[in-house]
Amino acid sequence: MHPFAYATMHRDHHAFSDTEKDPHSPHFFKDVFRMSWATFLTFNDHVRRSKDPKLKAGGRYPQWNALDRVGSSIASRIGFGAAYTAFYVAFATSWWMFLLLPVHFLMGPLHGAIVNWCGHKYGYSNFNNQDHSKNTTPFGLFMLGELFQNNHHRYPNSPNFAKRWFEFDPVYPLLKFLHFVKVIRLRNE
Repeated sequence: MHPFAYATMHRDHHAFSDTEKDPHSPHFFKDVFRMSWATFLTFNDHVRRSKDPKLKAGGRYPQWNALDRVGSSIASRIGFGAAYTAFYVAFATSWWMFLLLPVHFLMGPLHGAIVNWCGHKYGYSNFNNQDHSKNTTPFGLFMLGELFQNNHHRYPNSPNFAKRWFEFDPVYPLLKFLHFVKVIRLRNE
């Protein structure tokens, strides 16, 4: 992905959650497809830098020009598609498994659509965040904790999206392990 475009759009989403300035609030679209298309257009505007971020958060946005170029290049997209296809060629045990390739090709946009649509429409709230963010369990497990949107909007910098005894963020134990072996450094750990 393009780090600058993702960061600016995600910061705008948190700053203006579920308002008309939110780049992907489900409360301003008739269906998930229209929301996803609008998100795609906004993302591309940020890639081209033809749209200023709505949030001027101290101007601290990632500036990795080389990674931005790679993340938005046709060559990298073809390369990832070839890598997915090579994985299937190496490990698929039947022809019908190749029917799953389009799912893998579209995994990023599908994940984003599910998280932003369901995470702001369905479920329960632990916190009053002045928005419509929701925690959607048990499906949050399948989205690797990303559907704990209400918790994430309350504590956006927390590595653990689960906050109540019955919530489980499956990525958090991996982050703790990577912190333990000093691959990453978690704040307040």
